[in-house]
Amino acid sequence: MNREIDPVDAILPPRQLFAFGLQHLLVMAASPVTAVFVISRALELPAALTVNLISATILVCGLGTLLQSLGVWRFGSRLPFVMVPGGAPVFIFLSIAKLTDVQTAVGAVILTSLFYVLVLPFFSRCLSLFPDLVIGTMLLLIGINLIAIYAGVIAGRAGTPGFGDPASLGLAFATVLLTVLFVRVLPGRLSQLSVMFGLIAGALVAAASGAVHLDGVFSGTVIGLPAAFPFGAPEFDLLAALPLILFSVISMAEATSQTVAISEVVGRPVNRSRDVPRTILGDALMSLIGGCLGTSLIITSGENVGIVRATGVRSRYVTATCGAMLVILAMLPPLARLINAIPPPVIGGTAIIVFSIICGMGIDILRRVDLHVPGNLFTLAVALSIGLLPILVPGLYGKFPTTLQIILSNGLATGTLAAVAFNQLFNRTAPTAPAVVP
Repeated sequence: MNREIDPVDAILPPRQLFAFGLQHLLVMAASPVTAVFVISRALELPAALTVNLISATILVCGLGTLLQSLGVWRFGSRLPFVMVPGGAPVFIFLSIAKLTDVQTAVGAVILTSLFYVLVLPFFSRCLSLFPDLVIGTMLLLIGINLIAIYAGVIAGRAGTPGFGDPASLGLAFATVLLTVLFVRVLPGRLSQLSVMFGLIAGALVAAASGAVHLDGVFSGTVIGLPAAFPFGAPEFDLLAALPLILFSVISMAEATSQTVAISEVVGRPVNRSRDVPRTILGDALMSLIGGCLGTSLIITSGENVGIVRATGVRSRYVTATCGAMLVILAMLPPLARLINAIPPPVIGGTAIIVFSIICGMGIDILRRVDLHVPGNLFTLAVALSIGLLPILVPGLYGKFPTTLQIILSNGLATGTLAAVAFNQLFNRTAPTAPAVVP
């Protein structure tokens, strides 16, 4: 008797693996390249070092995506995940580098990766602190935070001459509309590639309008591998690393919510005591390797969760194919430069669709929570208030001490902590109120 194969473990035909894997790559490839450019510009790194960091970051993202998708021993969730350098870790990395030096920032990444492993046994016992109310709130904050980041990619930075350029906004909206159009008109499996088709169509519109510049794509090295410790020997300063270490606790909570979310999307019952530690150990190992190559933390990303939900393609071998493509991409700098030539508004237009789907998933999880119970309603209200403030009002905590700024300015961190704290307050000290039927 043939046993039915779980869709998560199904190996699709090579053509489908390539197409769906490429779709994941096109959506997430901007993240590592953008992260490196942010670091490079802030620290005024030379061009050669920037290229080395791009290759290193893409390589670790690829290896991490393979690890999370396929799993090795206790490392990797064996779920369709991709890995990227998180936005918050990049800015914390930069803060440490500016306050001390870049060698100390690299040392902080390595120390944090080891901290993951040390604290994981204790964190695993705290997974009960993350019920549906907390998970749903986190997914909402993750989606809104990512939308805010990529809105900046589309519109530019406020106060600069190019901010709100109608041409950039037009490209982003054209990409959104084309993606929706493909969802509506394409039949069967082709509709599952709508995100990729929308991005490619947006890039073609950009090329027709003269917004795509291929200068320098094929200049420079053709094949190469990143060098280890590009900034020299790392410096280990526990006090300087403290903000990144504190963030790692939030990162573990985020990994918990994403593991639960992707498990629900693919229809596989989640075993939190087994699957969540595997995800976190994968983050720890990849961050350690990334630190040795000069990158910031490399963490499991929610960016692809929306793609899996939108396409319905649940095979972890699709994201593994994406990981293999990233590894090849890291060794072929011209391909990385070609992807980087796609205008930011096109990438942003694709991203805001995917991240809005993550918000929808958070709302779907919150539907299971009885918000007629006052404790649940006020927990959600306080968590969203605290979490959304720094997202909606950048620089809100600019007059606070630097260490506090790093923590308070991360809306995901503060909102999650508030959700956990108030959920415990109401659920442990107050009797459960009866549901009010409207």
